[in-house]
Amino acid sequence: MVVNKVDLSRQAESLVALAPDLLEWRADAYDKVTIIQELLSDLKELRQGIGNIPLIFTCRIDREGGLQHIPQEVRLDLITAVIASGMIDLIDIELCNEREFIAQVSKCAKMHNCRLILSHHNFQMTPNESFLVNKLLEAQAAGADIAKLAVMPKNYADVLTLLTATNNARNGVVAIPLVTIAMGREGQISRMAGGLFGSDITFAIGSKASAPGQMQINDLRTGMALLYESCPKPF
Repeated sequence: MVVNKVDLSRQAESLVALAPDLLEWRADAYDKVTIIQELLSDLKELRQGIGNIPLIFTCRIDREGGLQHIPQEVRLDLITAVIASGMIDLIDIELCNEREFIAQVSKCAKMHNCRLILSHHNFQMTPNESFLVNKLLEAQAAGADIAKLAVMPKNYADVLTLLTATNNARNGVVAIPLVTIAMGREGQISRMAGGLFGSDITFAIGSKASAPGQMQINDLRTGMALLYESCPKPF
């Protein structure tokens, strides 16, 4: 799913037409991701194209779903340069990064008024509720503005575990905004109903998925409208 500048512009144009609340650029899918000055130039064009829609920049590490291997020192230089450009609103990095890596990104984000998402992904299984809540707490303690979890359910009981952990974290120990997702087909209900349990952001697609179980934006909106009409969000 590695894309070039033409793909980026085309996808951005089609997504803007769908009027999303925010957009994410998965730069680990970009063919020139390691050429920082070219990427910054393309980011400038992207920013102009999407206007004031908030933008999340993500260059996912390969061991948590990244689409190509990028050396850590290159990722750090890229991420801090993108933050310093002032052209993004949020940066998403993983909790599995080294402490110094996270600390440097956090410092840069604070300096440039960019919100930090610290995320944890498990593409094999759904850990138990205690583990999930502790991961959200770990993100909070590490300086996240938003804590994010994405896990793979093997059945609907696993989805319930994720939603229960979200609800308990939101009503108890975690004070920052949350994003929690159960991936795959079984987890699609978490993308629609997660807000009822305390998740603040959900992700949809306009054309290509970047994670298992992502739904088309119009389908997601329809499902959420039906749910939230009968079950008003409690937060």
